[in-house]
Amino acid sequence: MEVFMKKLVLVLVVALTAMMMVFAAGAKEAPKTDEVTLRWAYWGGEARIARSEAAIKIFEAQNPGVKVHQEPSGGAGDHFVKVDTQVAAGAGPDIINMGGNFPDYIPGGPKGHLALDLFPYAEKGIINLDVIDPGAISYATVKGALYGLSTGANMPALVYNKSLIERVGAPLPPVSSTYPEFRQYLIDLQKRLPSGVYAMQDIGVLPTSSTPFGYWTGYNGTPMYVAAENRTYVTPADAKRYLDLFADYRALKVIPPADIAASYAESNADTSMLVAGKAAIAFLWTNQLDGYQRAMVDEIDLIELPGAAERNSLWQTQSQLYTINKDSKHKDLAAKFINFLVNSPDAAAVLGNDRGNSVSSIARSVGASNVNEQKALSYMAVAGPHTMPENDHVPNDTEYNSTLYLIYQRVAFGQISTEQGGREIVDLINRMIAK
Repeated sequence: MEVFMKKLVLVLVVALTAMMMVFAAGAKEAPKTDEVTLRWAYWGGEARIARSEAAIKIFEAQNPGVKVHQEPSGGAGDHFVKVDTQVAAGAGPDIINMGGNFPDYIPGGPKGHLALDLFPYAEKGIINLDVIDPGAISYATVKGALYGLSTGANMPALVYNKSLIERVGAPLPPVSSTYPEFRQYLIDLQKRLPSGVYAMQDIGVLPTSSTPFGYWTGYNGTPMYVAAENRTYVTPADAKRYLDLFADYRALKVIPPADIAASYAESNADTSMLVAGKAAIAFLWTNQLDGYQRAMVDEIDLIELPGAAERNSLWQTQSQLYTINKDSKHKDLAAKFINFLVNSPDAAAVLGNDRGNSVSSIARSVGASNVNEQKALSYMAVAGPHTMPENDHVPNDTEYNSTLYLIYQRVAFGQISTEQGGREIVDLINRMIAK
């Protein structure tokens, strides 16, 4: 009996010890159940992803128990298709980068209400708007609500391969030129380039082709869309002239034929004809210069689009917006992360101007982190006086860009005339406005 009791006590002690170990282990694991994951959706190439990851690591180190999961897409078109699909399924990211199409995602917008008003988070002291440029705040404010925080200011430009042009013994392009001067420069440059290399990419096949088309319509004084009047000033004849411009470049062989141009997605540096060494000049936003240069051995630099100085037809815009999904379960934390990305000197040091030149006086105090960012700043100093207010974006921006791209391609491949293409472009704009 005594032996039995000793064994029983021993079994009970072992069982009790095991239970205590289980509970202790459970107590140690408990913090994992409290870990919060923020999902951040944006678009960009490998350089942007690496910079974003560096910023995330700093934020996570400063905020134990918080993880930020990146959900990058190669280009803006893919990004919004993915986000729209996720949101429709009730699984949208917490933080969503948007562009000038953000009005599509606010109350009354064609995509439905998605973006959260950020002013309440400034009132809570989570987001510091006191150090943000007023223009950046007004840009994203609609009817008293702030729907996003600017990633940085930006300008459209042309980028040229300086090393390539010098190797073939051609003069470097002037920073400013008229359309006739630029056309002649392309002709002269093409004569010196090796076979298979073109003076310029076909800008019309960009996935966001409404940007160069919008530049050209602004240069012509026929804006694509005026929101206050809910109309376009572009006529079929205007759109035909734009298509004729590139048809002329194609006939001169200073841009590639349609099949070669279409083989480059042109969504980032990884899919760029310029980076591949097959074009000497391409379209670029100022914030992309550093990422493209990092992907190349040849040196690159920036010039204005033709006609910019002649008619002040460039514009300065907010590159992108950090927005918060109104259905996020972690709104305060998402606001804290956005404030970190925009205002933290630590974040500015690793993000640089990849998403635009900072609109925060605190972040700007870090200065340009490398020579490429300084080139972008120098370009903006020259091109800044050649700007006008940015024109309104055509509603349903994603659909507009994808369909505009298809119309342009049908013209480039000779399936329809430039006249027919011009009519289809204007019909498309009016459909997007009426939607």
